[in-house]
Amino acid sequence: MLKIRLGVAPAAGTGPPAFAGLAERLEDAGVDSLWLSELVYSSEVDPMIGMAHALARTSKLKVGTGVAILPGRHPVLVAKQLLTLAGLAPKRVLPVFGLRPARPAENDLFPVPAGKRAAVFDESLTLLRRLLEEDEVTFDGEFFQVSEVRLGPRPAKRLDVWLGGSAPAALRRTGRLADGWLGSFLTPAQARDARLAIQEAAAEAGREIEEDHFGLSLAVAEHGLPGELTAAAARRNPGAPLEDLVATSWADARRLVEQHIEAGLSKFVIRPGHGDFEDFLEKFQAELAPLQN
Repeated sequence: MLKIRLGVAPAAGTGPPAFAGLAERLEDAGVDSLWLSELVYSSEVDPMIGMAHALARTSKLKVGTGVAILPGRHPVLVAKQLLTLAGLAPKRVLPVFGLRPARPAENDLFPVPAGKRAAVFDESLTLLRRLLEEDEVTFDGEFFQVSEVRLGPRPAKRLDVWLGGSAPAALRRTGRLADGWLGSFLTPAQARDARLAIQEAAAEAGREIEEDHFGLSLAVAEHGLPGELTAAAARRNPGAPLEDLVATSWADARRLVEQHIEAGLSKFVIRPGHGDFEDFLEKFQAELAPLQN
């Protein structure tokens, strides 16, 4: 039986003042995990700093990035951050990385050579994985060269690295190089196809991704669909029925989560489509938390 777990993301625009007590509130409510997006041109907290804050204020809550951008960052610095967090909060750090920012205006903040973003992502991820798994790393790639790098002790439990993205190349990359996958704006049928494509790519690479390492980020907008959310769904999955991409009621949210479970997914990030987080959390606990096993 797959281990079903549901976490939450803060409401859009949640800045440091509102975020300050959020982690404790979620842990007290028994929520499995908190997920932080990388949206630079916004009031939202930086995901790495937000993770450090949330982990320091709690003892059980898991905290993840959903998603952070890897190409444009040096993998050694990212590895050092993750190893530090994992050392301070064992088994509670859940990094998920993506190819490019959700907002095109932020692309220039993560500079890579022109036309090379996918290649940089592959090499960054390869080097990052080695830095997280080996005591000493020497690496001579097209974009990164390091010699005899040692970053200190590694956590007793291996740190998994998940990826986002749903393009065919992203699914193949996940199968070849990652430990899990977090999709978004996909119908249950599309999510099933994505899972199978990842598993096929992993098998071709002589790897296996654990069957409960497939997840989905799902927004719940019970008070009407915000324009930005509607636009994001249309941009990410043009032509797909909107009611299969975004839940417009908690009954819809339960239906979609159950359908995604049937499609072989087991980890979910539930995002509020509106700003009343206390109301969202109360309904999340009543409607969706019972699906966990």
